[in-house]
Amino acid sequence: MSLLTCQDLCLGYDGKEILHNLNFKVNTGDYLCIVGENGSGKTTLMKTILGLNQPISGKVLTGDGLNQNEIGYLPQQTVVQKDFPATVREIVLSGCQGHCGLRPFYTKEEKLLAADNIEKMGIAALTDRCYRELSGGQQQRVLLARALCATKKMLLLDEPVSGLDPKVTSEMYQLIEKLNKEGITVIMISHDLNAALSYASHILHIGNNVFFGTKKEYLAGNLQNGFEMKGGDC
Repeated sequence: MSLLTCQDLCLGYDGKEILHNLNFKVNTGDYLCIVGENGSGKTTLMKTILGLNQPISGKVLTGDGLNQNEIGYLPQQTVVQKDFPATVREIVLSGCQGHCGLRPFYTKEEKLLAADNIEKMGIAALTDRCYRELSGGQQQRVLLARALCATKKMLLLDEPVSGLDPKVTSEMYQLIEKLNKEGITVIMISHDLNAALSYASHILHIGNNVFFGTKKEYLAGNLQNGFEMKGGDC
């Protein structure tokens, strides 16, 4: 069943159109990698799916009981965010804020959920550590645990391995793959085409030309050849 449908989306920023007539569906259990050249609009698309940006035209529809505020999000970190003075527990718990409404405290169930996701990410020993004292890989695990507190169905990940060394990158990809196999639908922006083709079930390639389909279809069309990956995005 379709969790997410993008219909005739036209996207842009600062009055400039960067994507038009974009159509695709993400079904429950999919692992979609969004790839494309620098400035092609990958992050803009993700923020539009989350409701943080408004499309110029078109629609983003959710289904199968998924609400927009129930999507877990792991954004690219800024330097300021990496230096945030809070404990791991506090950071992870903040992922429950979308469920709190006007309630100024976390319930017992939310605290147990945060503890469970901390354990799931293998960072239980770091629970009381200050976030800014952690390594890049540890911080990404904390943010992934935080994103899991917001959702049971879909994760949006914006280049989750950016800046990580090869060993930690491999571990992060394995964590994400495990979550997908456990039933979490994944949408991930990646500048690493090889990784996208290793883990994804579907590929959305945006740029001068747009492709959406299965990984098998992408490879059969030989679309990866001549596709130059570049870091960064807007």
